[in-house]
Amino acid sequence: MKVILFGATGMVGQGVLRECLLDPEVTEVLAVGRTATGQSDPKLQEIVHQDFTDFSAIADGLTGYEACFFCLGISSAGMSESDYRRVTYDFTLAAAQVLAARNPAMTFIYVSGTGTDSTARGRSMWARVKGETENALLALPFKAAYMFRPGIIQPLHGVKSKTKLYRAAYVVAAPLFPILKRLVPKHLTTSEQVGRAMLAIAKRGAPVQRLENADINAAAGAPTV
Repeated sequence: MKVILFGATGMVGQGVLRECLLDPEVTEVLAVGRTATGQSDPKLQEIVHQDFTDFSAIADGLTGYEACFFCLGISSAGMSESDYRRVTYDFTLAAAQVLAARNPAMTFIYVSGTGTDSTARGRSMWARVKGETENALLALPFKAAYMFRPGIIQPLHGVKSKTKLYRAAYVVAAPLFPILKRLVPKHLTTSEQVGRAMLAIAKRGAPVQRLENADINAAAGAPTV
């Protein structure tokens, strides 16, 4: 299986990239981003591209893939709705439209989040925009599309957030993860499980298009740690 990965340098993307490189059924991973991953692996190819509103210049290089894992995202904290929409909706749809045209047999998986508003009419700005993005993706002519809505994600295997504040928060929260696993297992997942779930669903599909945290963990199977 040949996979395209967006957001490979982010926390979720790092975990997904790791699982892709470990999976013997994945023959190639193309990481598309505005900066290089800094990793080297025989399976890994990279395209550094600056304009995420227009992928026409690299469209030929995005052809011939069976799955796309779209992990690019940003926190809405302190952002205006227009700026948040540009990254969350505009960037995602610009890529997805090119991919759908070039790879009609592709499975597209998008990382959204718990609490996303499918009606796109609620009070929460980020939830509305995420919901609108999900709805637009599901309307594209992919073979299949799935929306991942993880809750609390525990980074594993050296995976780190690019945001300094989030890195510090995860260090503080680390001792709490075993407790959270016992108290609210349905709301907690790991970077490893997200990656494994994406691969499993890209290969075999899923019974629902919008996967909540418990669905993601079920698709991933038993955790290895």
